[in-house]
Amino acid sequence: MTYRYTVRAFFEHEDVADEWVRWLREGHCREVLDGGARRAEILTIEDVKNGFEVRYDFPDQTSFERYERTHAPSLREEGLARFPTDRGITYQRACGCVIHEED
Repeated sequence: MTYRYTVRAFFEHEDVADEWVRWLREGHCREVLDGGARRAEILTIEDVKNGFEVRYDFPDQTSFERYERTHAPSLREEGLARFPTDRGITYQRACGCVIHEED
């Protein structure tokens, strides 16, 4: 069953938001995929200026837990070093099993 990991980020400054999205596109999303995710997408959040949601789909919860143990610590460390909250960023994280999908 697909397991989804979601990160939401809200930025006070548009230039910091642009830098963050560029960092995601130019390598960070690929690193999460290399760590076990099978899909990554970046969305803007409607009606929220400089708000974004990044969704990573893992094959199952076990794959996500492996990612959390082996890859996530260094990736999060790098992300927070580049984009600490004192740059006007608020983060939210959530995860869970996808219980229904339709095409």
